[in-house]
Amino acid sequence: MMMLRVMLALACLLAAGTFSGMAAAEPGIAILPGERVLSNVEDRQLLVVQQLGETGRYLGEVRQGVVLSSSNPRVVRIEDQTAVPVGNGEATITARVGSQTATAAFRVTGHDEPFAWSFRNHVESVLSKAGCNGGACHGARAGKNGFRLTLFGFDLEADHSYLTRQAAGRRVNFRDPGRSLVLTKPTGMLPHKGGVRFEPDSREYRVLAEWIAAGGPAPADSDPVIVKLDVLPKYSRQTSGQQQQLLVQAHFSDGHVEDVTRWAKYVSVNMSVANVGDHGLVDIVGPGEAAVKVWYLNWNEMAFLSAPFPNATTEETFAGALVRNFIDEHVIAKLKSLNLPPSPLCDDATFLRRAFLDTIGVLPTADETTAFLADKAVDKRSRLIDALLDRPEFVDYWSYKWSDLLLVSGERLRPDAVKAYYGWIRQQVEQNTPWDEFTRQIVTAKGSALEHGAANFYALHQDPTIMAETVSQAFMGLSINCAKCHNHPLEKWTNDQYYGMANLFSRVRAKGWGGDFRSGDGNRIIFTDTQGELPQPSTGRPQPPRPLDAEPLAFDDPRDRREYLADWLVSPDNPYFTRSIVNRVWANYFGVGLVEAVDDLRATNPASNEELLHAAADYLVEQDFDLKALMRAILHSSAYQRSSQSVPGNENDTRFYSHYYVRRLPAEVMLDALSRATSQVTTFKDQKEGVRALELSDAAVESYFLSTFGRPERLITCACERTSEPSMTQVLHLYNGDTVNKKLQAKGNRIEQLLGENATHNQIIDAVFLEALCRSPQPRERDAYRQILADAQAAEKADKEPGEYRRTVEDLYWAILSSREFLFNH
Repeated sequence: MMMLRVMLALACLLAAGTFSGMAAAEPGIAILPGERVLSNVEDRQLLVVQQLGETGRYLGEVRQGVVLSSSNPRVVRIEDQTAVPVGNGEATITARVGSQTATAAFRVTGHDEPFAWSFRNHVESVLSKAGCNGGACHGARAGKNGFRLTLFGFDLEADHSYLTRQAAGRRVNFRDPGRSLVLTKPTGMLPHKGGVRFEPDSREYRVLAEWIAAGGPAPADSDPVIVKLDVLPKYSRQTSGQQQQLLVQAHFSDGHVEDVTRWAKYVSVNMSVANVGDHGLVDIVGPGEAAVKVWYLNWNEMAFLSAPFPNATTEETFAGALVRNFIDEHVIAKLKSLNLPPSPLCDDATFLRRAFLDTIGVLPTADETTAFLADKAVDKRSRLIDALLDRPEFVDYWSYKWSDLLLVSGERLRPDAVKAYYGWIRQQVEQNTPWDEFTRQIVTAKGSALEHGAANFYALHQDPTIMAETVSQAFMGLSINCAKCHNHPLEKWTNDQYYGMANLFSRVRAKGWGGDFRSGDGNRIIFTDTQGELPQPSTGRPQPPRPLDAEPLAFDDPRDRREYLADWLVSPDNPYFTRSIVNRVWANYFGVGLVEAVDDLRATNPASNEELLHAAADYLVEQDFDLKALMRAILHSSAYQRSSQSVPGNENDTRFYSHYYVRRLPAEVMLDALSRATSQVTTFKDQKEGVRALELSDAAVESYFLSTFGRPERLITCACERTSEPSMTQVLHLYNGDTVNKKLQAKGNRIEQLLGENATHNQIIDAVFLEALCRSPQPRERDAYRQILADAQAAEKADKEPGEYRRTVEDLYWAILSSREFLFNH
């Protein structure tokens, strides 16, 4: 029996875009880019010939049978599918593939003018592409083997100094450039632990050598700086097995454009769909949607490649899908673009259990289940949704969820402070405070932490940099931590922007607690000063206070800087704020966010359905940030009400909502469900009798079950603190832990109630199915369990096994309560 229970429990635990392109056009081909100015003698442009679909959408690259020609070879010649300037003037590039043709307009200027490689734009490009300034090489904080560069070249002046002046300038030799260590080491002419990074006959070598020969000019304020990065094609519809060359163009402040495909860095976001090489050649390896992150000179851009699933879908497949609101419109459009057939709607019993658990975190009672299943009205699901959003358990569930986000825990707050903080959160949920107002009150909180619960946010976070990081993570889904030391490698945020954001909190002050927050009543008084700045370590000077990419405040502005931050943060024009909360709510109901991880909304981590995320954000703004309105729209959608059973063709979908994704219940919901199904409350230390797990205000309340099944400690603002990963510890606890077994054996529990009522075998079976699974047993289930119960009862009556019938009923309950169907929402 022990091995059987372990195997059953382990099994149940482990079980668990539409792209815009060109305007409407006839099918054909196109040259990318469609036009270009080659502005100097060293300028080059790689050419890609792209297939066009019926709507003008970019399909795959044409890689066979392409003939490229120039109308004026004395202006532009074609060399290895690259346009090379020959002289000033204009030329038309023509691509021919069979009978299809396409043209691109080229102009050459500055060919007869002197040219010099720029340290800012070319030397740094070579060093970055070769990996010299990466974190594993010389870009490490302490450098490598005595040579240091700034990470990814975020400090140009420092890099120039390191190259030309450090170690008496021995890394460059202005008299004999070829002997410079910066050339002899990466080419392997001298031993180099980093290996060969480029060849002596390469363009990279020539950039560095000619820059050294020119005297190694430093970066100047007059240098053109990058202002935009483009990737072509940005959107394309591919087929598995195809290859696609990406083009990367950098736009500079003086108006000129450079092809930087060779020096950009590429990372595939979804390697099950696409892999990408060092120079932007993408291999489509499977169906789905892939995004390729392109990095150049601390700028990031994305290319999106869609590869439909090889399913034989028809218009009728999607025409029959019920579209109830904007959510369904965007979900169906995405499924249609990927040839993913949608599953049908789930049955009433499944919807009832799902909606209860996702909205209020409790199971319906047997009476509620019976009444709902018997109701024949067509609007019963709508009425249930409205009722759930108005139930008191809704307040418990969402207060607990926002307490996770805001780190309500006795590990860092005294009991009275925890009570005040949780009480404030609960009051906002109960009043259905709009999310923008909820956030504004947190960000601008001040006063006594015991009288004004929101002020505990600053009692927890007492350093301006931590305040900035936490506000960004909690309310915008942006992790700006990396920008504390250098420009963010995965985002657009710079070191300057980080310290501008942090300086908004430099005048927040607090008093109380003394040196140890564990002494006293935990009252912290939060207030703001009229002076004080946060120096930026690299410069020793403060950055003007500014909310990330907003306009800065003047240093002498007397207002509370957090008010200015709050105005920007909760503005409908701030996309980060609205998208972040939409994504969190969406993930609660669907198990996965439109963006995963749920609090990682950086530009280089795209949504599975960008159009849907944008539409949902707009909807929330239209609803004045009423989260219940968004939840109601989600609950009403066919996307949410879809069956978790896959249909042929959508079995492997985990991102596009062709079916509902089965997921394990959160620890607190699972424990409360066990309590309800057995009619045995869980007793928590120092808590009132009958308090449910979702009613706990403090995550530090001791509970082996909650800790084992992934309750977050609420120490950092990160969704990663909560885990649903299965473990052998969980399996063993389900088998022989105190939680389940004590509830099954307790006096006065549901089993004893049924036995005391002399319930029949069928009544016992119906009770456990209705109360735990919210459905009636199937005939085969009823027959099998009834026979087991009858055999146990017969054995007990024959005095062969005293107590066998009670133990068998307990085993029946255990089998249901440890089943995948009970432990998972489906």
